[in-house]
Amino acid sequence: MTAESQKGRRASKDTRRRQLIEATIACIAKRGLGDTTLAHVSKTAGLSQGIVNLHFTNKVNLMNETLSFIRDEYEQAWKNALEKAGDNSARQLSALARIDYSATVADPKRLAVWFAFWGEVKSRPVYKKICQSRVTDYRLILVGILNKLIDNGCYKELQATNIADSMMSMADGLWLNMLISSHVLKRKDAEKLMMQYLAQTFPQHKNYFLDSHS
Repeated sequence: MTAESQKGRRASKDTRRRQLIEATIACIAKRGLGDTTLAHVSKTAGLSQGIVNLHFTNKVNLMNETLSFIRDEYEQAWKNALEKAGDNSARQLSALARIDYSATVADPKRLAVWFAFWGEVKSRPVYKKICQSRVTDYRLILVGILNKLIDNGCYKELQATNIADSMMSMADGLWLNMLISSHVLKRKDAEKLMMQYLAQTFPQHKNYFLDSHS
């Protein structure tokens, strides 16, 4: 087999896995974790159940891979946003906060999947481990940015860890509200609420948060 054909075979394999994971996301969003079966996934993907078994072996592996996929997707999204923001800590914070309300991250199906897995972390330690890895790296970066901004603005009364926890809790709450009340709270509305919180918290840098083009 030539190097080119091997590359094509790998690409086909990756394409199939992505197709099946996207189908799993759609099924979980519609049916929940417990009621999603390999048959549902294969039908949604337009593939045979044998293909699902070939790539993931069983439902447990498929669920783990799906959760890992959306975790990695989220991580890549906020890392890309930070890279584009440059070295300015206020601009970095704005970019990091706004990415939670982007079309990709705040996609209703993906939000439904996050909450479906979060509801299972007590009974499925592997889910907790995968979810926790999403939180740990993000929080570490967020606290570092907040510390720089606090120093730059001489916000001596503020603590980076407290603000980071507030932001993350608020984001989770906004995600839940977008999921269950999408007709009331839109992505841009949720983003605006977070930006208003940051503008009030860091008044000297409020233009970075109130200006949607920051």
